[in-house]
Amino acid sequence: MTIYDRYNEMTGLEFLRDLIARGDASPMGNTMNQKVVVAGDGSAVVEAIPDARFLNTMQRMHGGFIATLIDTGLGCAVMTKLGKGVGYGTIELKVNFVRKIDLETGPLRCTANVLHAGRTMLTAECKVADKAGLLYAHGSGTFLVYPK
Repeated sequence: MTIYDRYNEMTGLEFLRDLIARGDASPMGNTMNQKVVVAGDGSAVVEAIPDARFLNTMQRMHGGFIATLIDTGLGCAVMTKLGKGVGYGTIELKVNFVRKIDLETGPLRCTANVLHAGRTMLTAECKVADKAGLLYAHGSGTFLVYPK
Protein backbone atom coordinates (compact mmCIF):
# COMPACT_ATOMS: atom_id res chain seq x y z
CA MET A 1 0.00 0.00 0.00
CA THR A 2 1.38 3.40 -0.98
CA ILE A 3 0.69 6.78 0.59
CA TYR A 4 -1.57 7.56 -2.37
CA ASP A 5 -3.78 4.57 -1.51
CA ARG A 6 -4.30 6.12 1.95
CA TYR A 7 -5.26 9.61 0.75
CA ASN A 8 -8.95 9.21 1.61
CA GLU A 9 -7.99 8.36 5.22
CA MET A 10 -5.92 11.53 5.79
CA THR A 11 -6.48 15.28 5.84
CA GLY A 12 -4.51 17.24 3.27
CA LEU A 13 -2.10 18.44 5.96
CA GLU A 14 -1.57 14.90 7.29
CA PHE A 15 -0.97 13.64 3.76
CA LEU A 16 1.66 16.29 2.99
CA ARG A 17 3.44 15.84 6.32
CA ASP A 18 3.58 12.09 5.70
CA LEU A 19 4.98 12.73 2.20
CA ILE A 20 7.65 15.03 3.68
CA ALA A 21 8.55 12.53 6.42
CA ARG A 22 9.06 9.83 3.79
CA GLY A 23 11.29 12.15 1.73
CA ASP A 24 8.98 11.40 -1.17
CA ALA A 25 7.62 13.53 -4.00
CA SER A 26 4.60 13.18 -6.25
CA PRO A 27 5.13 11.66 -9.70
CA MET A 28 5.04 15.20 -11.17
CA GLY A 29 7.43 16.39 -8.46
CA ASN A 30 9.89 13.67 -9.44
CA THR A 31 9.59 14.62 -13.10
CA MET A 32 10.08 18.35 -12.41
CA ASN A 33 12.76 17.99 -9.69
CA GLN A 34 10.44 19.48 -7.03
CA LYS A 35 9.66 18.38 -3.49
CA VAL A 36 7.42 19.63 -0.67
CA VAL A 37 9.67 20.51 2.29
CA VAL A 38 7.29 22.29 4.70
CA ALA A 39 3.53 22.02 5.28
CA GLY A 40 1.61 24.03 7.87
CA ASP A 41 -1.96 25.14 8.36
CA GLY A 42 -2.62 27.16 5.19
CA SER A 43 1.01 27.24 4.08
CA ALA A 44 3.55 25.17 2.19
CA VAL A 45 7.10 25.40 0.90
CA VAL A 46 8.16 23.52 -2.22
CA GLU A 47 11.80 23.33 -3.27
CA ALA A 48 12.89 22.93 -6.89
CA ILE A 49 16.29 22.44 -8.45
CA PRO A 50 16.64 23.77 -12.00
CA ASP A 51 18.59 21.52 -14.36
CA ALA A 52 19.33 21.21 -18.07
CA ARG A 53 16.17 19.16 -18.77
CA PHE A 54 14.13 22.34 -18.33
CA LEU A 55 16.13 24.77 -20.48
CA ASN A 56 14.40 26.60 -23.31
CA THR A 57 16.03 27.47 -26.65
CA MET A 58 17.77 30.48 -25.04
CA GLN A 59 19.40 28.19 -22.44
CA ARG A 60 17.32 29.60 -19.59
CA MET A 61 14.71 27.82 -17.52
CA HIS A 62 11.48 27.37 -19.43
CA GLY A 63 8.63 29.39 -17.92
CA GLY A 64 6.69 26.17 -17.48
CA PHE A 65 9.23 25.01 -14.88
CA ILE A 66 8.44 27.97 -12.62
CA ALA A 67 4.71 27.89 -13.46
CA THR A 68 4.66 24.26 -12.33
CA LEU A 69 6.56 25.15 -9.15
CA ILE A 70 4.06 27.93 -8.41
CA ASP A 71 1.05 25.70 -9.13
CA THR A 72 2.51 23.00 -6.88
CA GLY A 73 3.29 25.38 -4.03
CA LEU A 74 -0.12 27.03 -4.16
CA GLY A 75 -1.88 23.68 -4.45
CA CYS A 76 -0.02 22.25 -1.47
CA ALA A 77 -0.91 25.28 0.67
CA VAL A 78 -4.55 24.81 -0.35
CA MET A 79 -4.36 21.08 0.37
CA THR A 80 -3.43 21.78 4.00
CA LYS A 81 -6.91 23.28 4.50
CA LEU A 82 -8.81 20.24 3.17
CA GLY A 83 -10.41 17.38 5.09
CA LYS A 84 -10.02 13.65 4.59
CA GLY A 85 -10.34 12.56 0.97
CA VAL A 86 -11.30 16.03 -0.29
CA GLY A 87 -9.76 16.96 -3.63
CA TYR A 88 -9.09 20.23 -5.41
CA GLY A 89 -8.14 21.56 -8.82
CA THR A 90 -6.56 24.72 -10.15
CA ILE A 91 -9.08 26.93 -11.96
CA GLU A 92 -6.93 30.06 -12.32
CA LEU A 93 -3.16 30.60 -12.15
CA LYS A 94 -1.26 33.90 -12.33
CA VAL A 95 2.53 33.89 -12.71
CA ASN A 96 4.84 36.91 -12.64
CA PHE A 97 8.46 36.35 -13.71
CA VAL A 98 10.81 39.00 -12.31
CA ARG A 99 14.30 37.58 -12.95
CA LYS A 100 15.91 35.09 -15.35
CA ILE A 101 16.62 31.60 -14.12
CA ASP A 102 19.47 29.53 -15.51
CA LEU A 103 21.62 26.61 -14.36
CA GLU A 104 23.68 28.82 -12.06
CA THR A 105 20.61 30.02 -10.13
CA GLY A 106 20.61 26.96 -7.88
CA PRO A 107 17.75 25.67 -5.73
CA LEU A 108 14.57 27.73 -5.55
CA ARG A 109 11.87 27.78 -2.88
CA CYS A 110 8.22 28.52 -3.48
CA THR A 111 6.62 29.77 -0.26
CA ALA A 112 2.82 29.74 -0.52
CA ASN A 113 0.00 30.90 1.75
CA VAL A 114 -3.77 30.52 1.58
CA LEU A 115 -5.56 33.88 1.50
CA HIS A 116 -9.14 32.58 1.52
CA ALA A 117 -10.46 29.13 2.39
CA GLY A 118 -14.12 28.87 1.52
CA ARG A 119 -16.38 25.85 1.32
CA THR A 120 -16.02 25.45 -2.46
CA MET A 121 -13.17 27.75 -3.47
CA LEU A 122 -9.76 28.73 -2.09
CA THR A 123 -7.24 31.38 -3.12
CA ALA A 124 -3.52 31.51 -2.41
CA GLU A 125 -0.39 33.50 -3.22
CA CYS A 126 3.32 32.70 -3.29
CA LYS A 127 6.87 33.91 -3.83
CA VAL A 128 9.73 32.03 -5.49
CA ALA A 129 13.19 32.95 -4.19
CA ASP A 130 16.70 31.53 -4.03
CA LYS A 131 18.61 30.63 -0.83
CA ALA A 132 19.64 34.28 -0.35
CA GLY A 133 16.01 35.42 -0.56
CA LEU A 134 16.33 37.00 -4.01
CA LEU A 135 12.89 37.02 -5.70
CA TYR A 136 12.58 35.27 -9.10
CA ALA A 137 8.81 35.00 -9.49
CA HIS A 138 5.54 35.34 -7.64
CA GLY A 139 2.04 34.17 -8.30
CA SER A 140 -1.48 33.51 -7.17
CA GLY A 141 -4.22 31.03 -7.89
CA THR A 142 -7.81 30.01 -7.37
CA PHE A 143 -8.72 26.42 -6.55
CA LEU A 144 -12.03 24.56 -6.73
CA VAL A 145 -12.86 22.03 -4.01
CA TYR A 146 -14.09 18.67 -5.27
CA PRO A 147 -16.78 17.12 -3.09
CA LYS A 148 -16.14 13.85 -1.28
